[in-house]
Amino acid sequence: MRFKIIFFSVVVLAGFLAGGYITLATGIPSISELKRYHSVPGTKVYDDDDNFIGEFKVEKGIFVPLGKIPANLKNALLAVEDSRFYRHKGLDYIGIARAIFKDIIHASLREGGSTITQQLAKVLYLSPEKTFTRKIREARLAMELEGELSKDEILELYLNRVYFGHGAYGVEMASRIYYGKHIGEITLPEAALLASLVKAPTTYSPYNDLVKAKERQKLVLARMEEEGYIKPSQSEAAGKQPIALSSLRTNTEAYNYFLEYIRQQLERSYGVDTVYKGGLKVYTTMDKRAQAAAQRALQEGLRAVDKRRGWRGAIGFKENLKDNEGDAGKVSFSASVGDISTGVVLAVNAKEARVKARGLMGVLSLTDAGWAANVLDPKTGKMNYLKKFKMTDILKKGDLIWVKFKTIAGGGVTFELEQEPEVEGAVAAIDPDNGFVRALVGGFGFSKSEFNRAVYAGRQPGSAIKPVIYASALENGFTPASIINDEPVSYPGAAGGKDWSPENYDRQFHGPTRLREALVFSRNVVTVKLVEAVGIDKVLSFAKDVGINSPMPRDLTVALGSISLTPLELAMTYSTFANGGIRYNPITIKYVVDASNIVIESNEPDGVESVSPQSAYQITSMMRDVIGYGTGTAAQIGRPAAGKTGTSNDYKDAWFVGYTPQLVGCVWIGYDDMKRTLGRGEVGGRAAAPVWSNFMNSVLSDQEPEDFRIPEGIVKAVVDPVTGLLEPDDINGIVEYFKTGTQPKTYSENQGAGKKAEKPAAEAFGD
Repeated sequence: MRFKIIFFSVVVLAGFLAGGYITLATGIPSISELKRYHSVPGTKVYDDDDNFIGEFKVEKGIFVPLGKIPANLKNALLAVEDSRFYRHKGLDYIGIARAIFKDIIHASLREGGSTITQQLAKVLYLSPEKTFTRKIREARLAMELEGELSKDEILELYLNRVYFGHGAYGVEMASRIYYGKHIGEITLPEAALLASLVKAPTTYSPYNDLVKAKERQKLVLARMEEEGYIKPSQSEAAGKQPIALSSLRTNTEAYNYFLEYIRQQLERSYGVDTVYKGGLKVYTTMDKRAQAAAQRALQEGLRAVDKRRGWRGAIGFKENLKDNEGDAGKVSFSASVGDISTGVVLAVNAKEARVKARGLMGVLSLTDAGWAANVLDPKTGKMNYLKKFKMTDILKKGDLIWVKFKTIAGGGVTFELEQEPEVEGAVAAIDPDNGFVRALVGGFGFSKSEFNRAVYAGRQPGSAIKPVIYASALENGFTPASIINDEPVSYPGAAGGKDWSPENYDRQFHGPTRLREALVFSRNVVTVKLVEAVGIDKVLSFAKDVGINSPMPRDLTVALGSISLTPLELAMTYSTFANGGIRYNPITIKYVVDASNIVIESNEPDGVESVSPQSAYQITSMMRDVIGYGTGTAAQIGRPAAGKTGTSNDYKDAWFVGYTPQLVGCVWIGYDDMKRTLGRGEVGGRAAAPVWSNFMNSVLSDQEPEDFRIPEGIVKAVVDPVTGLLEPDDINGIVEYFKTGTQPKTYSENQGAGKKAEKPAAEAFGD
């Protein structure tokens, strides 16, 4: 009986061990395949000038042979990650024992103890979770790697696959993103910084925390010195070198919204395998400069709006702040005016705070933090204004805050108080001549949120829909001088069975009003009555012709923007007006070439006349006045431009859509939570128009101003601004544009007595 029990136990144990081995071996790939390693050709993406902007492929990064990687970088990684790499067989038993000891003490998997070979095994084949099963698989795979590949082959694979943060896989991509140059050109301190990132790319990123990055870099240099790779003098000199980061990371991150949109289109057309393994080349319509400018302008605009929502408090607190924390010593750090970074408050009084950011000490004055006198109560969402505002009301020693470098001169640094915005936004820009999409920015930053609001966020446009209404009227017998009475009106059962009485933003009625004036000052009542006069079916049909594909309600509320549109859709619609009435569907991919250099997709502009050139010019002329003296004066850019503001109910969405003859741009700002308001007064002309003007000024700075071409069939006439009839007196009359034959035939009864319409400040008007 005892023999049977022992025999049964042995069988069970053997089965258990065999099952465990099979379980651990499951999913382990063949190592021999790595000896035939070659980069699988993915899809390369180019901008409109054929500059490389991104790539979709299975193996991330840019492969570089080991012999072309600087010795300093190889030595730095070996020193800090695996100093016994060339002496062990894949597992460092001393390191493992140390890790197990620490894990037992802390009762958790806190210590890695992984060799470079183990790290490569994890990068190539395994999941990142810290479990005992994964650790055992990692160890087994590491030993197989060591049996099949040479040490140099393992190190080469590791250097080309390891992650350095901010989307950088492998040393070549890391060097380009952090320093803007090839890996063979980096210096010793730059190599030490890259090596320092492997352990925790987010924690030690110089873009996130330059102080921690510098401390970690010095540790790597110290380890290199201990291992005999560099002399003490080299370590000391390298530690004192400032970290000069490239702006390339910011620019390449700005491309990501556009690239992701391209990737989704390609996968729908060709499938995932072809996109990631097919060696395609995709030539897009993106303007690299416009894309980066749109991202910058949007971020600046969102920060401005967010500040007006009030100060939300410090982002953290540093315990046990040392008295000498502010001493930068002999260590140099890099920073430029305009850079935004985290900082720690070292001391604070009523008038100013002493702050350390990126290793530099500076002063944050009360003036440069004045916006924080509005303090947002996180519980109620209400703002409390501090009448006798003091710096000590919002900050204390040890607070971690966001600051912008305002000035850097000699040893003096001044800061401005910042905070990361909760509000979001989007920008879409189109070339009206061909429908080419030049920029798509879907939010504050792709690393913060990958959701592309420029393409997928349907939001109510408010008055930004009005040019479509007025253009439809111009196509149906109205002129810019046509008169509609701005007076109280009610529509029984128009709002869910209830009576609807539309109002203007200023809650006033202005009597007989020309259409130009009504659009310039965004009169709601006139617009609703205009839809009624033209006919809802004609308006909806016209809207579809000029580019609106989203469902539209078949009622008068459409006049005030009761429809959900994306920024790209609205930009396309306005591009029809900018291009003299020719509608082009938006194009992001010009053509696609396969691995054999055969063109497999080509998208040529195909324009359709959707509006008469005369109506397109008239609506453009009217929108020029919106910017000139109406609700969009914040969008003035010193060159001919037309546009319209928009604000949805309760200030939930702020829009500005505008164009020059060369470019159309649409800006949307709001919260992802559609119930949340931007706050009273945050209309399109205040929140969105400055973003548009910033963007357009940047993109068009090297182009000569162009005026909008007046088409044949347009005549000018001087009219009375009150009646819209002919006015013989040029001083009291205003110039209006008419289609030939539609100009007034009679003179105003008050000949010569008409008064030119005043141009009130934009603040007096709504959106």
